[in-house]
Amino acid sequence: MQGNDIMNLVLPFKDKLYRLALRIMGNVHEAEDIIQEVLIKIWKKREQFVELDNKEAWSMTVTRNLCIDKIRAKKMRTSDITEHFDIKDKTMTPSQKTISDDRMGQILDLINALPEKQKTVVQLRDIEGYSYKEISEITELKLDQVKVYLHRARISLREQILKRSI
Repeated sequence: MQGNDIMNLVLPFKDKLYRLALRIMGNVHEAEDIIQEVLIKIWKKREQFVELDNKEAWSMTVTRNLCIDKIRAKKMRTSDITEHFDIKDKTMTPSQKTISDDRMGQILDLINALPEKQKTVVQLRDIEGYSYKEISEITELKLDQVKVYLHRARISLREQILKRSI
């Protein structure tokens, strides 16, 4: 299999891989390094990769695992997701934009305060749009666990939002 053929298989979800790596690593350069490592792994295992049913889920899992390995090696924490999230709406006034950014910042702070598994499930489901089954494959959690983590995270977020009147 040629390099272009492999890249054509990865291109549709490369941005999701990068966003996941960036969210976990909290650093643009480290996220780029992780994606390079993922692509190298895909290239080295290209014969098996072509045969996979869900190439995206496998790639997301590899990305997540490489990030975790790198964090463990450095003994560092994930960064605040607010550094990597920007809302742009040209119809808003500066005042409306400030209020909106403040609210979004508060919500993202609440998401970042969740336990790691809940935060990851919320990221994959509500931000990236993955199905429960795909999240289960990516995180290596049982389908029921994914649903429980997501349910608990949403309840916690709703309670905190109502409490703070965001």
